Amino acid sequence: MNRLPIHGLEVFLTIVREGSMRAAAKALGVGAPAVTLQLKALEETLGVDLLIRTTRSIELTDAGRALFEGAAPAHRDLIYAIKKSQEMTKSTTGTLRLSMSRGAYMAAVAPVLADFQTENPGISLDISWNEELVDINRAGFHAGIRLGDTLEQDMVAVRVTGPLAPAFFASPTYLDRHGRPERPLDLLKHRCLRYRQPTSGKVREWWVKEGGQDKRIDPPAWLTFDTVIGVIQAAREGHGIGWSMRVTMEEHLSTGQLETILDPFVKDLPPFYLYYPKQNKRVECLRLFIDCLKAHYRKQPKS
Repeated sequence: MNRLPIHGLEVFLTIVREGSMRAAAKALGVGAPAVTLQLKALEETLGVDLLIRTTRSIELTDAGRALFEGAAPAHRDLIYAIKKSQEMTKSTTGTLRLSMSRGAYMAAVAPVLADFQTENPGISLDISWNEELVDINRAGFHAGIRLGDTLEQDMVAVRVTGPLAPAFFASPTYLDRHGRPERPLDLLKHRCLRYRQPTSGKVREWWVKEGGQDKRIDPPAWLTFDTVIGVIQAAREGHGIGWSMRVTMEEHLSTGQLETILDPFVKDLPPFYLYYPKQNKRVECLRLFIDCLKAHYRKQPKS
């Protein structure tokens, strides 16, 4: 398929609308010779004469009239579509689609949500809680939020939290029945509730800090879930000891349904980052959301 001679068509339509080659050149911001050359190239490409040029006027040929009547409305629609596209990236109204885990929502988004909605009433957030590593381009999301150790390399990344505090946790009922571990190796004697990462299928490793060193603990799984919520629920029901970001279970700690253990041995997790493809850099709704997250992060005490 031959490429459309867009530049030549624009010159031709402008000449007809403006009534002369000189006026068309002024409207297009180019010299008159450039207009003449573009028109000649278009006529040669199409194999027809479009205009009858005299020293006093310009008249359309039959072929020129047919082209103008057919192309002028399409050109107006094209200009409208371009302007509409530009307005969408600059608009402070619309829907922002985001992909994140429940933990990312609780750690990064929930603390700023009320302020963001107050400051940006025209922006709606469409949030998908998903613990899989989603291809946000293919799934149609504007951005996602992930831990820093799972980011895709070809994305723009913006840090939106500090390092995240994890916790080992269990119900008081379980701990009263089976005892409270005093050191990380004691976990090997307990019923442990493990989390399997949905994308990789791997059971997430447990890490501790002991004697100034980072150590991996890999106790047998009594129960394994592919959601963090499943681990927390099983722990609340007294089935064993789980491990996750502290923020995901904070409400259950405050009510006494869960309690933490081995607090002196926890090792921080990487921060959360908001990430997005480079082509979304000019989306104004996304910029405003990022600014809100960054402002909140800057106010947090740094460890």
